[in-house]
Amino acid sequence: MVYLYVGIFMLLVTGFVATVLVLARLISPGRRSSAKSQNYETGEMTVTDPWRPFPVRYYVFALLFLVFDVEAAFLFPWAVIYRSLGVYGFVEMVIFVSILGVGLVYAWKKGALKWV
Repeated sequence: MVYLYVGIFMLLVTGFVATVLVLARLISPGRRSSAKSQNYETGEMTVTDPWRPFPVRYYVFALLFLVFDVEAAFLFPWAVIYRSLGVYGFVEMVIFVSILGVGLVYAWKKGALKWV
């Protein structure tokens, strides 16, 4: 009996979503023009093909930035309560920074930090 209510609810939700999509399609203005078809990027005309993929090194560089940004986010609260953590907290943070340091050296050796 419980599944009947769930099934009815799913049908109602599906019907509502379909109705809203059909109404939005019918109500929306459909005038197409060449100006509306152009790519808009900061008001400038595109220089190259907009679908050309970015080199992977940009994504790797961004991920490395995020990793070390998160490291800074972890270091600040640790530094605030450093005295109450004692030697255990210090050793934990040394291990954490060492692991990230090894990752930084690895990325440096692989050339991931070269922008161009």
